[in-house]
Amino acid sequence: VQLQASGRGLIEAGGSLRLSCAASGRIFSSSVLGWFRQAPGKQRDFVALISWGAGHTIHADSVKGRFAISRNQAENTVYLQMNNLKPEDTAVYYCARGTHRSSAAEDYRTWGQGTLVTVSS
Repeated sequence: VQLQASGRGLIEAGGSLRLSCAASGRIFSSSVLGWFRQAPGKQRDFVALISWGAGHTIHADSVKGRFAISRNQAENTVYLQMNNLKPEDTAVYYCARGTHRSSAAEDYRTWGQGTLVTVSS
């Protein structure tokens, strides 16, 4: 499975943006798709995950109530809807595939190439 993220942009604070992550190949129902982000000079942080089969979601506290992860199984795509964006949301966003629900980046083996989101104040 390969992952292709899209939706990069320069957004003003308070705005919205939706990221997409299209997967090639079959995604097993036991898989977990996650979004992570990495700001310049910082570690890669967990943002949200969704279990591919059941659709269960987990969001990081920093984005809870503002971001929402979802998936479209027919299109083999996972989304990250980002609302009320803040300058501190500026980062490269990565989608990744794992085998269990985890917020640890090292638990994800397949990664997309990353897409840059810049939020201006």
